Amino acid sequence: MSTHTSQTTSLFKRFGFHLHSIVFGCSAFLILLFVLLSLIRLDEMQKTFQTIETIIAEKAGWLLVLSVNVFLIYVVTVLLSRFGSIKLGGKDAKPDFSYWGWYSMLFSAGMGIGLLFWSVAEPISHYVSPPFGEPRTVETARLAQGLTLLHWGVHAWGIYALVGLALAFFAYNKGLPLSLRSVFYPLFGEKIYGSLGNIVDIIATISTLFGVATSLGLGAQQVNAGLAYLFSFPNNTLTQVILIAIITALATLSVVLGLDRGIQRLSQINLGFALMLLLFIFSIGPTIHLLNTLIQNVGLYTKHIVMYGTWTEAYSQTDWQHDWTIFYWGWWIAWSPFVGTFIARISRGRTIKEFLVSVLLVPTVVTMTWITVFGNSALFIEMSDSGRIAEAVQENVAVSLFVLLEQFPWSFFTSMLGIVVVTIFFVTSSDSASFVIDMITAGGHTNPPVKQRVFWAITEGVVASILLLGGGLMAFRIASISMGVPFAIVLLIACVSLWLGLKGEDAGSKTTA
Repeated sequence: MSTHTSQTTSLFKRFGFHLHSIVFGCSAFLILLFVLLSLIRLDEMQKTFQTIETIIAEKAGWLLVLSVNVFLIYVVTVLLSRFGSIKLGGKDAKPDFSYWGWYSMLFSAGMGIGLLFWSVAEPISHYVSPPFGEPRTVETARLAQGLTLLHWGVHAWGIYALVGLALAFFAYNKGLPLSLRSVFYPLFGEKIYGSLGNIVDIIATISTLFGVATSLGLGAQQVNAGLAYLFSFPNNTLTQVILIAIITALATLSVVLGLDRGIQRLSQINLGFALMLLLFIFSIGPTIHLLNTLIQNVGLYTKHIVMYGTWTEAYSQTDWQHDWTIFYWGWWIAWSPFVGTFIARISRGRTIKEFLVSVLLVPTVVTMTWITVFGNSALFIEMSDSGRIAEAVQENVAVSLFVLLEQFPWSFFTSMLGIVVVTIFFVTSSDSASFVIDMITAGGHTNPPVKQRVFWAITEGVVASILLLGGGLMAFRIASISMGVPFAIVLLIACVSLWLGLKGEDAGSKTTA
């Protein structure tokens, strides 16, 4: 199998590169074309994004809703099947990382920046402007948390689990490159090394880049909001572009340090900081209320997961779901090649059951706890002193976390800690995404040259900056959705291929026994 990769990259090796020429060249060209067209026609970007959003939301929203449910049911089926005992890497494989290191990287790569950005803003937004019912009522507060948990819960991690499992299985158990094309080997055989595989990897590369650019843009806006809130920094696009440049430089340094010394260490440190912030709000805030709501939120989420998860707004036909649920499903799917590849890279030596339980449940529990502590604290204050947090969120969603922290003692120090956490999540998202894109464009090489990672780290920063200049949150939303739709189709086909591969592995193990 490796001969295909070596033939494709041999031309670059003399210059110290390890590239798949077609995947790298086409991906870089299409991304560069996007950047140039955006710069030339910057004034027309927002109109173009709005048109794309309308078309996708009206014509393909149902596909995203259907897909995320299929992915979740699929991975739960695999978890409960006889395939659960298969070890990724073979029966003698040992895990490369401890549970703490593994979980830290799972969470940091998965949704760190976004969760910090939306954990206060989203529940408050749904409370003030619900999809149905009267705003600012107790029932609407429950609805707000239920919808927020839906968007950040097990559906998102089901997508990541599917991609991560498929990549890890075919790379570590079948000896194929750690690249998305390998997932389709049971269906297409050696054709994955041709045009078909190239197209899949190009889509994965562009999807990953736009997904991470969305997250980086949100992170820049939140860091800017925090600095403006604390130190009266200018809160504008220029400042955010400068922040992207600075933090991209830090991410590049982390990339140079590598997976063990860079990404893993930063992820562990930052998860510790995030837990400190969580424990502070929990202990200083309405603790008993938060304990009550945590239990009730679990029940609310469990009760309504099917209804909310399959809701397509077919009867009401408003724009609410397009702006929220469809955006999230597109974002998670677009983000999945990055997170899935990264999870696969760090998960060698785990059984499929251990892998799926950990990827589905551990981050979901942490996420539910985080949203409960921050979201319900904000709702508690808003329902007691109506207007204070909601007004700030409606004016600028990026400042919502800092408005909440202001309601508690030592707000300057906790806000500074919040900025640090967002910044480090920013860095870990960028450097891990650079690592993943570099692996894809290197033909599945698990440790490609550092200089290539530096290129992709800089490219991510440039694309995030262009999206900011071209329309801010609107641009990020459309970038995610536009890549989420074609990739959803790719993943639906991947479900069939992975099942065939698992059946072959299971049959082989029985024969050996």
